[in-house]
Amino acid sequence: MQRVRVNKTTHRGRLQALVLCAAALLSATSSAFAQTDDPAALRKTAADLLDRIHDAAQQQNYQGSFVYQRGATVQSSRITHSAARADGEYESLESLDGAPRKMLRHDDDMYTFVPERHLVVVEKRLSKDSFPSLLTTSSEQVLTVYEPKMLGADRVAGIDSQVMELDPKDSWRFAYKLWSDTKTGLLLRAQTLGPDGQVLEQLSFTQVQIGGTIDRAAIANGIKNLAGWTIVRPPVQTVDMQAQGWKITPTIPGFREIRELRRPMASREEGQPPIPVDQAVFSDGLAAISVFVEPVEKNSRKEGAGDSGATHVLVKRRGDFWITLLGEVPQATLQQFASAIEYKPSK
Repeated sequence: MQRVRVNKTTHRGRLQALVLCAAALLSATSSAFAQTDDPAALRKTAADLLDRIHDAAQQQNYQGSFVYQRGATVQSSRITHSAARADGEYESLESLDGAPRKMLRHDDDMYTFVPERHLVVVEKRLSKDSFPSLLTTSSEQVLTVYEPKMLGADRVAGIDSQVMELDPKDSWRFAYKLWSDTKTGLLLRAQTLGPDGQVLEQLSFTQVQIGGTIDRAAIANGIKNLAGWTIVRPPVQTVDMQAQGWKITPTIPGFREIRELRRPMASREEGQPPIPVDQAVFSDGLAAISVFVEPVEKNSRKEGAGDSGATHVLVKRRGDFWITLLGEVPQATLQQFASAIEYKPSK
């Protein structure tokens, strides 16, 4: 077999040329998404990108694996999503770590399978902001409290992406850094950043295929074939907390109430009936804050505060009720929210 002799000088010259060419291409690509001096143009670019991210999560076919990281916690999942105009969305989400869990969804109907108990929980999807979805409100509302920065091009899971950072206009919320597929807009990575730029939480695809054909029948059959499973439908109902005497008027800009619900919570004492818990959810489009109200009776808790990654919790007692605030915001934001909660018993 004849050996091929490499001319090192020629090879080195070609390698340098390729590196320079690649650098030039990267620079040109980055400049296409670079920060502009025109605030109106930047705002429109950011709003369009946020809308593309939101639409891609609902309208594109994709399948892959992603990792959720928060502090020392690392969880990986596999997702398959199919969208068709004729019969809507089908999705499969499977946990790859810890106890086996699988969620199958057709539009807003969700089926969560718990194999070790041979149980399936059937409920309605209440929001459309789970990764790779993002927004709970319009992009315009988001940009009233976040300042966008276009950071150029990058690659995630082998896919070319454009990078945008959303910096808060105040100290009541965290910053976000987003990577989206250049072609479709699908969100590939999302980071929540602390005041010093440290990554508090991250969701990121490690492998993903966008487009192509998805086996929708496998998901549909999984939803239909529930023979042998114990089916549980948690009673969740809308509730008017103001009619019960609660008034929550947060003074923090951008946060709007998006829903009020009542859920039953299992009692810690065996044989006792479930405890009704009311929940009000507020969002600025990216960050969400939940306010839970539950009776003190038969519920031993303590006041306090804590955090894990970007998520903070605050527990306070108000007369005969425990108030729990939970959200991906600084602790001071929860304290401010708590100070805006009033209770006047209805007559």
